[in-house]
Amino acid sequence: MLGRVNDGLLPIGQFARLARLSVKQLRHYAALGLLEPAWIDPASGYRYYRTAQARDALVIGLLRSLDVPLPVIADVLSGGGDGGRDTPGGGFAASALARVRDDLEAELARRRRTLKSLERILATGLPSAEVTLVTEPPRPAIVVRDLAATPEDIGRATSACVARLLAAAPPAPALVGLFPLDYGESVPVAVALTGTGLPQVPGAAPEILPGGTFAVAAHVGPYDQIALTAHALLTWCAERGHAPTGPLREAYVSDPATTPPERLVTHLMIRLEDER
Repeated sequence: MLGRVNDGLLPIGQFARLARLSVKQLRHYAALGLLEPAWIDPASGYRYYRTAQARDALVIGLLRSLDVPLPVIADVLSGGGDGGRDTPGGGFAASALARVRDDLEAELARRRRTLKSLERILATGLPSAEVTLVTEPPRPAIVVRDLAATPEDIGRATSACVARLLAAAPPAPALVGLFPLDYGESVPVAVALTGTGLPQVPGAAPEILPGGTFAVAAHVGPYDQIALTAHALLTWCAERGHAPTGPLREAYVSDPATTPPERLVTHLMIRLEDER
C-alpha cells in the first residue's frame, strides 16, 4: 500500500510506481518543465508529488509510447490548440496531436515508397537502363518553379507546378520536370512547358532550355521510383567518364490521368559537359 507524507504528498519513488514511470524519467520531465514536483524538501532536495499529478504523468507515458514528441506533449498538457484539455471528441489539444498524426502518415507513406523500391530491386536486380546519346537543340519554354521543403515534398511541389501550367496550356502539353542532381535540405523544383505558341502563365517568364548532348534513359513505372532509373543513368555516365550537368530532366511521355502507374513512361535526360 502506498504510504503518504504530510499534505497528501508522495515521495518520488512511490509516485513513480503509481505513474508507471522511472525516477529518472520523472527527473527528466521535471527538468523540461513537463511535470514538476509539487514540493522539494529544501534540506534534503527530495522530491514529492501529489496523487492528482498521476493523470499528467500517465498521459506523458501514453503519448511517449506513441512517439509523440515532448514539445507536443507539453502542448497537450497545457491544452494548447483546443482551449481546454477536456473538449468533446477526445480533447487533449487535438490540433497538436493531429499534426503528429499527419507527420506519421507522411513518414509511413515514405516508408511504403522505399519498400516498393526495395521490392523492385529484389525482383529485377540493381538499377540498370538502356542509355542513348541524343543531341537536343535549345528549346523555348515557359518554366514555373516551386520549393520543396524536403526531398519527400518534391511530389507536392512538382504537382503544384504542373497544375499551374495545365491551367494555361493547350491539351496534351509537352511537360518537362527540372530537378537538381544533388539535394539539400530544401529542393528547388521546376516544370517547363516546351513547344511553340506558348501561353502566358502568371508568375512565369519565357526561357530557353539549353541544348547539347544528353544521355537519355526511359523509365517505365511510378514516378516515385524514378530515382532508380536516375541512379542507373548517373552510373552509366560515371562509368564512361561523362561529367553530368544539372538539372535532371524528366520528359513526361504518358498522361497519368489515363495511364496506370506501372505503365507510365518518363524519359530521363542528363546534359553532358562539352568535351573540348
